[in-house]
Amino acid sequence: MKPFTYTAQPARVVFGPGSLARLDEEIERLGVRRALVLCTPGQRALAEQAAALLGARAAGIFDGAAMHVPVEVARQARERARELGADGAVAIGGGSTTGLGKAIALESGLPILAVPTTYAGSEMTPIYGITEGGLKKTGRDARVLPRTVLYDPQLTLGLPADISVTSGINAIAHAAEGLYASDGNPVMDLMAEEGIAALARSLPTVRARPGDLEARAQALYGAWLCGTVLGHVGMALHHKLCHTLGGSFDLPHAQTHTIVLPHALAYNAPAAPEAMARIARALAGTSAAQAVFDLAANNGAPVALRDIGLRAEDLDRACDIALQNQYPNPRPLERGALRQLLQDAWEGRRPA
Repeated sequence: MKPFTYTAQPARVVFGPGSLARLDEEIERLGVRRALVLCTPGQRALAEQAAALLGARAAGIFDGAAMHVPVEVARQARERARELGADGAVAIGGGSTTGLGKAIALESGLPILAVPTTYAGSEMTPIYGITEGGLKKTGRDARVLPRTVLYDPQLTLGLPADISVTSGINAIAHAAEGLYASDGNPVMDLMAEEGIAALARSLPTVRARPGDLEARAQALYGAWLCGTVLGHVGMALHHKLCHTLGGSFDLPHAQTHTIVLPHALAYNAPAAPEAMARIARALAGTSAAQAVFDLAANNGAPVALRDIGLRAEDLDRACDIALQNQYPNPRPLERGALRQLLQDAWEGRRPA
């Protein structure tokens, strides 16, 4: 067994249908007196429900959360928190809203309570990302890790089936890369394989029967495990590519992860055979890359970057950006092979 270091992230998790009802109790537990509720414009009604549960502890609502956390939005939210005298925040929604909460915490240190409504997993990580000048900059800081996470499967029932599939495969990407991370460890390996398997079991049911609460709970359980892996170990090629494509070309986050993941796994497969065997086993397949591609294709998810807005003429620039500030990766980044990876993902080819 290879040597490893394991440090647990200090987060509290409350999981189960109806967990949202414990919001006021959990905010009080954090010592927060005035919480700013964060959401996207489309989830204003859910934010109002959260504010009603908080009662006098609700400082107000900021409903401007946006994909990839534009720096302008982060500044507006920080200013709103200051104006209202907020000493904490509730981020209710998907990765965009959690990311906005992190942007506030990064500057102010305010405690964040996250209530996920998707399978993004950001709520379990100290990773933040802010987009400025067409580039998405990411980093790690313990201040941005939500102190408490309420996982209520009932809140995911309204997530459309197609978005549920891509959000779930986005979560699988976190665990898949964790299995070949340079700072991985046996605890995360176990969580990664179980998280991938839980999502692989539940996503087809979620697509076929969106109102199946048990399938939704299984998917949320898998997303929690996969997000936990991402929060404890480093990222590699897949996440670098997705940050590049999302931040620089404004592609939708979960769909980008869904499309790129099979090709990133195929790229790394020769250098990480044990990780690929675990991924394939969790997906009940023989090839990790092909099993992820088939999970997406068989459940109606996009498999080609050209279908979500990337132009052919953008591929060279995307490759150039991805080669800057490289993450550790099992296989060295070679421009020709990376450019071919992007071409295959753009065309939607099933990995060989």
